[in-house]
Formats: sequence, structure tokens, C-alpha cells
Amino acid sequence: MIGFLGVFMMIFNTIRNERLTMTSGIVGSIAFSFLFSLVCFIAADINSTNDYAYASYIVSMSLWLLGAYGLCALYRVLHGEVSFRVVTFYLAAVCAGQCIIALMIDNIPSVQLFVDSFVVQGQEFFEDVDRLYGIGAALDPAGVRFSVVLILIAAVLNHDIDTRKNNFYILFLLLTFFIITVVGNIISRTTILGLACAGLYFMLSSGVFRTLITQDAIKLATLFALFLTFAVVISVYLYETNEAFYKYIRFAFEGFFNFVEKGEWRTDSTDKLNREMWIWPTDFKTWIIGSGLFDNFVYNTDIGYCRFILYCGLIGFGIFAAFFVYLPMYFARANPQYTFMFLLLMALSFMIWVKVATDIFQFYALFFCLDKFANDRIPNQNRSYENRVLRPRYI
Repeated sequence: MIGFLGVFMMIFNTIRNERLTMTSGIVGSIAFSFLFSLVCFIAADINSTNDYAYASYIVSMSLWLLGAYGLCALYRVLHGEVSFRVVTFYLAAVCAGQCIIALMIDNIPSVQLFVDSFVVQGQEFFEDVDRLYGIGAALDPAGVRFSVVLILIAAVLNHDIDTRKNNFYILFLLLTFFIITVVGNIISRTTILGLACAGLYFMLSSGVFRTLITQDAIKLATLFALFLTFAVVISVYLYETNEAFYKYIRFAFEGFFNFVEKGEWRTDSTDKLNREMWIWPTDFKTWIIGSGLFDNFVYNTDIGYCRFILYCGLIGFGIFAAFFVYLPMYFARANPQYTFMFLLLMALSFMIWVKVATDIFQFYALFFCLDKFANDRIPNQNRSYENRVLRPRYI
């Protein structure tokens, strides 16, 4: 639906500006997605299957771009700008909201009945495996999204000047950060990857560990420490007094509890991955071009590396992997201030494929629609005074 809004806004802006322009990053993204889709189509054709799970990836990518365009058009109407800060605030609010909704669904039967009455999302499976779910947010895909947002929150807190000067902004982002950290891990332990990356980001970029510490860095560190202390105290209290929360925390941080109690960092899901799910091609042809099979859990593995290679071979997976090297490198060159953030997003793309076959292009689609790139697409001689002066250029 937001994609349709994006189509409408794109047509409207094209007529108004008498042109439709794209950044080199979008052109490159189209090229990568087309090549990947083509290889997947060839893999299905060569292997005589009708499994086109990723042969239509270019359509999915286009829908994400159009959806991002429509969403950012709404942001521009509401806020007069589309900055990295604005996008991050919305993403943080949505993810924290999903975490709260998941707890409500699990603990309030009337809420679960209401949500299940109009959202069909395989909730029977979630109940069978005793996992929390929100509205379209569950298991590893949700954990991947939570991980990205934790990194984005760390980036805004570290680099956005307006945010660091505004106590309300800082408190809001820290509150959502800790909600996503705790409840996000209950929904999906993949969230721990984002927490680790965000923690590293804070340590290296917050300015607290420098020789000269700024007042903003001290304020941020103090508020972070207070929130951390509050979150730990509340979590420990609920852990000791609430049976449901006890089970939540034992699951969410199973690796930590095993390390403290047994001296080894391990989880049941990781053990299952290592024991059962590293499944590789058994012949040269499948290694090169794949078997053309992906859907319906055909190889009984969740591991992204295995599923992609089994589906479209090293050729297809190589193109897909290169795509998620190209995207962060493109944005890092365009926005040097956020280079470390994009490096972490690149690393996250490769880490999540150990657990699940998914990607994070929808976030890059939003980045393409920020004012920074919208302004860069307008020739200097055609920029209005309002665009030059009143429209801040952020990412």
C-alpha cells in the first residue's frame, strides 16, 4: 500500500520537476538485483524446477524502494524534512512498539484474540514452539530488523548534534534501545548481534574514552549508565518475582546463563544449527549454479549461506553477497561521518546468514530517500532558495 503511494508521489514529483532522476547507488542496486534474479531464474530453469523464490528479487527490491519513497513523502509532509534522525526515530518507535505488543499478545488473551482475528502470520507455529510474536514480527527476521535499529540508534546518539543537545531525544532513544534489547531478545535471540554491534559503536564513537571528553559525551554516558542500571534492576526484580518473565529472560539470554552456570557460551538453537543444518551441495553443478530449490524448507536448514548456495550456487550467492558489500560502501563514501555504522551493517549482513536467509535492503531503500540524496539529484542551478537554506542536508 505504501508502495502505491510511492508510485503516485514519484509520478507527481516527476511532473512537477519535469524529470525523473536516480542516484548511481539506485542504478547499481537495480543492476545487482537484476543479475541476482537472472541467475536464480537460470538456476530454476536448468534444474527444471518451478521454484522462483528469489528469481523475483528485483520486484521485491523495487517494491521496497517505492515503499520507502512513499513513506519518506509522508515524513516530508509531517516534518518538512527526511533526515537520518527522523527515520531512526520512527524505526525505533515501531520496533519498541512491536516488543510491547508481543508481550501483550502473550499475556492478555483478549489482545491475542483481537490480533489473531485479522492478522494471519503462522501464529500456530509460534505457539507450538512457544515463541513471542508481534504483528508481522517474529523469529529471526524480527531479530534482524531489531539488530539494525539498535545500530541506527547508536549512530544517531553518537553523531547527530541536534539529538545530543536534546534530552528528550536522548531519553526516547535510550528507552527504545533498552526495550528492544530486552524484549527483542525474548522474541528472537538474533537481536544479540545488534546489541553487540551497538555496544561496540558506543565504546568507539561516543567520545567517552577519549583524552578530551566533551560535555555532550559525559551527559550521554551518564544517561546511558542510569538507563542501564534501571533496566538491570527492573529485570532482576521481575526475574525473581515473575514466573513468565523468568522464562523470558532464561530464553533470551540463554548463552549468558550457560556461561555463568556451566562455563560455556552455548544455546540450544546454536547447537541445532551446528549439529543438523550445515548442509552443502554434494556435486559440482549444484556448487556452481545450485539446484533451483529454496521454498518449503526443502533442505531442512535455516542457514542462509547453505540455502542460497543450494538454490543458486556460488555464482548467485556471490552476486548477492557483493550487493551487500556495494550498498554500505556506497553510503559510506557519500556519508563519511557514518562510515563505521555502514561497516557494521555490512558485517551484520554476513553474520545473519549464519542463522537465516534474509536481508536488510529495506533499510538501504529508506536511506536512498533521505534529503541528502534528494538534494544531490537536483542540479545546482535549479535548486530553490528554500532547498539551499531551509532544507537541512542530513543522513
